[in-house]
Amino acid sequence: MKAIMSTTASSTTVLPFQPSSMSPAQLSAVSYLARYTGATHDLYAAQLRRWFGWCDANGLDPLVGIQRAHVELYIRHLGEDGLMDSSVNTMMHAVRGYFRFAHIDGTIPADPAVYARLPKVHRDESRTQGLDRLELIRFLQVAQTITVHHGALAYLLGINALRASEAAAVRIEDYADLLRGHRVLHVIGKGNKPATMPLTVPVLRVLEACRGDRTAGPLVLRPVSGNPIDRRDVYRMVQRIAQAARFPRHISPHSLRHAAITNALDAGVPLRDAQILARHADPRTTEHYDRARGNLDRHGVHFLTAYVAGV
Repeated sequence: MKAIMSTTASSTTVLPFQPSSMSPAQLSAVSYLARYTGATHDLYAAQLRRWFGWCDANGLDPLVGIQRAHVELYIRHLGEDGLMDSSVNTMMHAVRGYFRFAHIDGTIPADPAVYARLPKVHRDESRTQGLDRLELIRFLQVAQTITVHHGALAYLLGINALRASEAAAVRIEDYADLLRGHRVLHVIGKGNKPATMPLTVPVLRVLEACRGDRTAGPLVLRPVSGNPIDRRDVYRMVQRIAQAARFPRHISPHSLRHAAITNALDAGVPLRDAQILARHADPRTTEHYDRARGNLDRHGVHFLTAYVAGV
């Protein structure tokens, strides 16, 4: 770890690694952030900087002597600062982890954030819109008419339920293996978790069309320049397909992942197998997709109406 958290009279900054001058709060911040890399590290560092800054403004040590009341006041401050309830919960991820591991490491006698009350976030699951079966079929068909790269991307998102960053990172070498008679795709998912999934014949066909004569390197390329795509390119390519297919609503890469999961459930895939497809660590996350797909079509009001329709 090459940086520490430091507070001054005016701001919270990141300074070069200086072991001799680190306070317990700074050392705990370094120890906690060392668990993470990349975007997650940057996000959690920003969240801790905000906590350190608030403590500095209120004359508090960010770690030593903090009580639950201080954490509760900080949570209230975030809300009064204009953050939505869901953003407040997100902003507290690093702060709660910071205190949890400081307690585990024995730096503080108790975790003041463990029982701090976070805002409850009520989600209307009907707002999450994927694509139904016919829409997904149309999306896949239209994608193939644009370029082979759009076609491969659409199948990776809409059939194998890859995330945008995962689809952008797929390399030709990643699906060269056979396992138990199946052609398989190796991906590195969220949290750097490796996963292996089978490729069905239709998916393999569009991936091979995209590969062409190439034997190695990134699979999906920018059609004009031939450069590898990134996460932003995935969004742009999905938007182009959606416009060509004339979908009246916004379609994102996650809409395709959502469609893959919900259509698998509609096809009769058991919830446990749908969880494996989605690579959700918690089955409750997959259950959310199950509720989102069924809370309107299977709502009890339909059965009740039919039951009393003659009244």
